[in-house]
Amino acid sequence: MQNTIRQSPLTNEGLKTGHVGINVTDLARAKSFYRNVFGFEVAGEGAEPERRFAFLSDNARLVLTLWEQSAGRFDKTLPGLHHLSFQVETIEQVKEAERRVRAEGVPLYHDGIVPHSEGATSGGIFFEDPDGTRLEIYAPADVTGTAPSGAAPTCGFF
Repeated sequence: MQNTIRQSPLTNEGLKTGHVGINVTDLARAKSFYRNVFGFEVAGEGAEPERRFAFLSDNARLVLTLWEQSAGRFDKTLPGLHHLSFQVETIEQVKEAERRVRAEGVPLYHDGIVPHSEGATSGGIFFEDPDGTRLEIYAPADVTGTAPSGAAPTCGFF
């Protein structure tokens, strides 16, 4: 007779996303971008030549870890991250984020705030970091206009 250890199934109770780690090609450039656009603070970093990283926080928790260990640009044709999305509470906060993104000289997908799909009131802005990682900042309500992808989700970067 074989002994089987029964483990409790993982439930969603108390489960939430922790921080996200992103590979970058230039740590200084990436830190500047994420500080300027998102307002993150550097909570810690490593500067050893083969172990360069930065912990970025929103003053309450660790949000991102940037790892300088890649070359090239993000490639949406490879398996892995599709895009990274950040929710804010109001459309005014999305507008402020749009101003900061434009100040960085970063082009926006769809050239501004758009609904997630036709008839949706949630939506936001869609853009890339300096290494091409696709990013979204959205509000859950008060977005108007025409969705660029019809019924398909705009957050799909279609």
